[in-house]
Amino acid sequence: MDRSELKRIDKDVKPVRYSYGITGALLASGAAITLITGYPAGAQVAQNERIQIADAVPVAGAPASFADLTEVLMPAVVNISTRQSITVENANPFEGTPFADMFGNRSGPQTREAQSLGSGFFVSADGYVVTNNHVVRPDGRARLEEVTVTLPDGTEYEAELVGTDEQSDLAVLKVTRPEPFPFVKFGDSNDARVGDWVIAIGNPFGLDGTVTSGIVSAVHRSTGRRSANDRYLQTDASINRGNSGGPLFDMQGNVIGINNAILSPSGGSVGIGLAIPAEYAAPIVESLIAGEEIERGYLGVQIQPVDRDFAAALGIPENSGEFIQSVQPGEAAEAAGLQAGDVVTSVDGEEITRDQSLSYLVANIAPGTTVPVEFIRDGERRRVNVTVGRRPSEEALRAQLFNPDDENADPLAPEKSSGMIEEKLGVQVITITPQIARQLGAGPDLTGVVVTAVDPNSDAARKGIDRGTIIQSANYSAVRSPADLEAQIAEVEAEGRDAILMRVSGRGQPERTIPVRLRD
Repeated sequence: MDRSELKRIDKDVKPVRYSYGITGALLASGAAITLITGYPAGAQVAQNERIQIADAVPVAGAPASFADLTEVLMPAVVNISTRQSITVENANPFEGTPFADMFGNRSGPQTREAQSLGSGFFVSADGYVVTNNHVVRPDGRARLEEVTVTLPDGTEYEAELVGTDEQSDLAVLKVTRPEPFPFVKFGDSNDARVGDWVIAIGNPFGLDGTVTSGIVSAVHRSTGRRSANDRYLQTDASINRGNSGGPLFDMQGNVIGINNAILSPSGGSVGIGLAIPAEYAAPIVESLIAGEEIERGYLGVQIQPVDRDFAAALGIPENSGEFIQSVQPGEAAEAAGLQAGDVVTSVDGEEITRDQSLSYLVANIAPGTTVPVEFIRDGERRRVNVTVGRRPSEEALRAQLFNPDDENADPLAPEKSSGMIEEKLGVQVITITPQIARQLGAGPDLTGVVVTAVDPNSDAARKGIDRGTIIQSANYSAVRSPADLEAQIAEVEAEGRDAILMRVSGRGQPERTIPVRLRD
């Protein structure tokens, strides 16, 4: 592609799944979806002149080189690093005994530092940067101390965290300088076709300005989780940890996706990368920049796809809707008369398919909106109007979904961690809540983290840790969040030890202390 084909215009126009042997790994490294182009009302037009990266002429067939396009796009892609402080409460198990000083004075709160690393990109000349939420949002009781945006030339700027959205895993930062920043714009991911060329730019493993190329492998890809945001662009462009939040470009230089996760049996790139589609990300980014609250629709049902066995038992076509397993009391579905056993086939005229889940359709309907819902009950097709409710927070939803008895369930997503726990212990954990504690038969005041998935080949599994195990302390220090556990793992490694001592409990079992070997 000749550089003369690129022009400038003067207008301103983001889970280790051990049960299945697949790793769905967020791409942040180091501490571990129909608006298209509008940006935003508050942006300063004067600053947004001169730097817009323009459309490039499409290349027929395979491009001879991506170099010209990359040269124009690279300045808008940045490295993002964070510094976090984590306060952990150390408890001396020998306090009040003659052995209290045996291991030194470890009582009281201690503050430790953690870091995260990822990628991002400018979407305006006045310094708005888009990235993934898990790149910049501290975990548990960690406090975000500093976010640094590093340009390709090595210049560093301290960034302000403008807004985050956990459910879409998107975040917006702001950096300031007198001169305008080079920026890119969102394209229309609906125009993406399987086989289209794409390039990804980011910072895998901290290697600044890494460019990889590939094609769109699938559009509207569902990973099977059937969640509200389970819809991705799939690409075989190589992306790895540290690419999180970086852009996926089409051949016109438009951002059509935000690199977010990989599917891999090994944890490394095997050519299955997932990017948040621009059609989904762009309006959320605009809302975050404008300081607006992001609301999503919610029915309040637990669902399951109509697979072959369900279809045979119900006498309906396969993949013809989603089966309601349970209805949350007091939510929209119950108010409209939907029941467990109903098969929802469409919402507001949109059919539920393998690639378009009920959760996704409803989440994109404004709360308070009344829409028709078609469903099958007792072999009869029915229709009811439902006033859509408001989707709860991710934390509340995690608590609703956790079932310690279901070993085959999708493991809950680990809270925004660095990946250290998964890598070193071979487990995923979330902070225990009163609701989860009740499900485990524990007291509502119990603190700790609960295991949601375990690698069967890990030492943790060999030592009896399984789904539903509660980790209460590590290294004799209380664990109240994944961040606490990460801090203790880091301390063990810093001291050159190969195992960590943890106090754990399981349902119907007494508390016990076990040593778990760390993985290299």
